[in-house]
Amino acid sequence: MANAIPSRSENYSEWYNEIVKRADLAENSAVRGCMVIKPYGYSIWEKMQRALDDMFKETGHTNAYFPLFVPKSLFEAEEKNAEGFAKECAVVTHYRLKADPNKPGKLIADPDSKLEEELIVRPTSEAVIWNTYKNWIQSYRNLPILINQWANVVRWEMRTRLFLRTAEFLWQEGHTAHATSDEAMAETRQMLEVYARFAEEWMGVPVIKGYKTPNERFAGAEETLCIEAMMQDGKALQAGTSHFLGQNFAKAFDVKFQSKAGVLEYVWGTSWGVSTRLMGALVMAHSDDAGLILPPKLAPIQVVIVPIYRNDEQLAQISDKVKEIMGELRKKGISVKFDDSDANKPGWKFAEYELRGVPVRLAMGARDLENGTVEVARRDTKEKNTVALEGIVAYIEELLTDIQQNIYKRALAFRESNTYKVDDYEEFKRMLDEKGGFILAHWDGTSETEEKIKEETKATIRCIPFDAPREEGKCILTGKPSSQRVLFARAY
Repeated sequence: MANAIPSRSENYSEWYNEIVKRADLAENSAVRGCMVIKPYGYSIWEKMQRALDDMFKETGHTNAYFPLFVPKSLFEAEEKNAEGFAKECAVVTHYRLKADPNKPGKLIADPDSKLEEELIVRPTSEAVIWNTYKNWIQSYRNLPILINQWANVVRWEMRTRLFLRTAEFLWQEGHTAHATSDEAMAETRQMLEVYARFAEEWMGVPVIKGYKTPNERFAGAEETLCIEAMMQDGKALQAGTSHFLGQNFAKAFDVKFQSKAGVLEYVWGTSWGVSTRLMGALVMAHSDDAGLILPPKLAPIQVVIVPIYRNDEQLAQISDKVKEIMGELRKKGISVKFDDSDANKPGWKFAEYELRGVPVRLAMGARDLENGTVEVARRDTKEKNTVALEGIVAYIEELLTDIQQNIYKRALAFRESNTYKVDDYEEFKRMLDEKGGFILAHWDGTSETEEKIKEETKATIRCIPFDAPREEGKCILTGKPSSQRVLFARAY
């Protein structure tokens, strides 16, 4: 194995970067700020994608695909959205290259190929989709429209980090159109619940659901709902958002429908999305100094079997037994790998699969065959047990379920032990510097106070939690009245 991974407690940022690279999830590309998602990393993303896609379809959504390029005039139509993304936009101005007459072997943009209208490489797709919906919607009979697309988007970030913030990333974006405000708001809430269920039941990451403040809303939205997760360094990570767009985009693109009463009305809209940022959350929420810890539901390999043998005869005997076990595991839908390669010793393999976060490892030698046993190691706790081969498949099934639940419980316990109620501004600043984590504190509801706290402490209001009880108090900064606590944290 290579040099030890940097300690999580000593340098969290370096630890994260090394885990991502050494576990073969992703690497930096030749394009600044972009990444190559490697096969093992992409396998995890595929499992995320498959699970989410099933959830979307269960709630009545279908997939479509819209263009990567957005005409500048369309992009500008909804002013708040355009202004919100303007600084991150990549712009296409020409459609052809030609040889540079002054530099042999080099190419330049052909002046004769300049576009009549510049094209924006989509940072998000509301503009091009709502322009399309104008052609699809005439009557209430055309509603609702429940569309999702899996795509890539480009946001020209200056400071990038693999998965967490890259100039190009993969995501899904849902875009729906409704006849009433109530229907659109119900959709917005429903999709946030889908994201929360996925984060907790599949990723093993507990989340807090809430409203974004007006300062933090999606550009062009009337309301933004979000789920916020805590990473192991105490920082928050926004793990998903769902936006109630009101009639903003319908008005910008003149999308109207004839109601049952025969009245021409503007459509109500939503949009919602999660991205490959979830891969970063998966790493940071669970992993340790030995590498990844993956929840079984998302692990590309759920079980790895390593033979321990002295000669080909022993390997053949072990292999026969392993093939039986693998067949039974696969019938149960459990992904399993038998690593009988002779390129590396068992100890190296153990460390490698630990680094890659494989939930369960079996080690089987000649003595195990004689005794009818196998050594079982679980990645989350590193516990090892010698288990009877009889009933091993049922044992592994139960073990995978237990690992999935334990990963979640451990993350929840960590969040709960690092969440604090604070009523004094000086204590607020001290807690952020010394402990980090989530801080529940009173806020007077003004953008000015929110901005000042952010400027002075680097902490933002992550959300106004749905379940925050009504509680009279005073804003930590201004002392003005407040009726509930909001969630502050420093964040990715």
